Amino acid sequence: MSAVIGSPLHAPVAPARLALLPGTPERAVAFDGTGAVAAAAFAAHVRALAERLPNARGVVNLCEDRYRFLVAFCAAAVRGQVTLLPPSRAPQAIDEVLAQHPDSYCLGDQALAPEPPRYLRLPDPLPMRDGAALEVDPDALAAIGFTSGSTGQPKANPKRWGSFARSTAQNVAALADLLHPGAITPVVATVPPQHMYGMEMSVLLPVLAPVAVHAARPFFPDDVARALREAWRPALLVTTPVHLRALVAAAIALPPLAGIVSATAPLSPELAAEAEARFGCEVREMYGATETCILAARRTARESAWTPLPGVRLAPQPDGTAVHAPHLAEPVALADLVELLPDGRFELRGRNADLLEIAGKRASLGDLTRRLLAIPGVEDGVVFQSDAGHAGVSRIVALVVAPSLGEADILAALRRAIDPVFLPRPLRRVDALPRNETGKLPRAALEALLRRESGS
Repeated sequence: MSAVIGSPLHAPVAPARLALLPGTPERAVAFDGTGAVAAAAFAAHVRALAERLPNARGVVNLCEDRYRFLVAFCAAAVRGQVTLLPPSRAPQAIDEVLAQHPDSYCLGDQALAPEPPRYLRLPDPLPMRDGAALEVDPDALAAIGFTSGSTGQPKANPKRWGSFARSTAQNVAALADLLHPGAITPVVATVPPQHMYGMEMSVLLPVLAPVAVHAARPFFPDDVARALREAWRPALLVTTPVHLRALVAAAIALPPLAGIVSATAPLSPELAAEAEARFGCEVREMYGATETCILAARRTARESAWTPLPGVRLAPQPDGTAVHAPHLAEPVALADLVELLPDGRFELRGRNADLLEIAGKRASLGDLTRRLLAIPGVEDGVVFQSDAGHAGVSRIVALVVAPSLGEADILAALRRAIDPVFLPRPLRRVDALPRNETGKLPRAALEALLRRESGS
């Protein structure tokens, strides 16, 4: 007997849906000083908002409140829309992303001036609606992240829900000994959810793992301490070296912590060790990129080598490193240079663009910056190559925040720490560096500040 076309034995298998908010309906997704929001209430907010969203392919999520960002992110996903993550929330950056994705709109929780094009403000209070469990297509685009522009023009990096689910599972495995076993772990994050590190650690974790996130984005040390005290058990602090340095310098008392996670910029062993001693917990540094998501981790106070996340494999290349990982559809090339160690770990050796060779001598911009920051009295600083005002010839320059030191003092201290051929010229004292929300230094902003300080 011939088979019947279209019978159940030969019907195409529908792809499995990815469930959001694993766990019970009562489990916490977010919290603040007023209490926790349960998964059931969060899902009701998502369903109601999803009904109100316009028909479009993409949305720029500009919500300042992290809980509302979460609701808007999941509502867009339920509607099959991709969330666009500009490198900053500056009007020009938003306009550039909208120009690349014309069938898109902007969504936020505040009155903005100037108001971005096609702007929809979330209702207050958020409406609620009962319905089916939240699910998404694992093959659907979840987000498009844009690189920060610290090494050039921002580049788009599409992320699918299936990839996010796999990378989140890797992150949970890498943080397992810092999370509360068999219970929801509170997370307080100082980084914006629009940044890929913030997306991974403060958005995807509560959506796909047993984590609840604080609704705010505390910035000042007192605000961070207050948010941590609002957690019902020791929280995981997700932050950056810039924020961690401010916390240590403020000598502020924090409640017991599950741990501290840092990323977005190199963390010095000295700062990591001081933070561990001050706050009585481990500081774990994460290594990754917008292109790849988080790839490796280390305890910076005690080790220089990085441990790859489960399934991650690195392959050194002449111009960088090829990254192979379960959450990547194909290998991704990074500009970072690595040295593989026999035990499976690796050391970062900088980037080709950061390596300097003058008169047969070699150095890296990263190491020069580290030595600059080690000078007593230097609060912030960066060494970089610039051709601004030098007829196209690249020169080593430095911008330094050091209110109690003169430029000659700083150069004298550097002369004792580095080879004179690598002394930055010019070196300019500034009131503050143009760091973005995650502490990074966009190249264009550095060049503009150098031109202003040099009077050109």
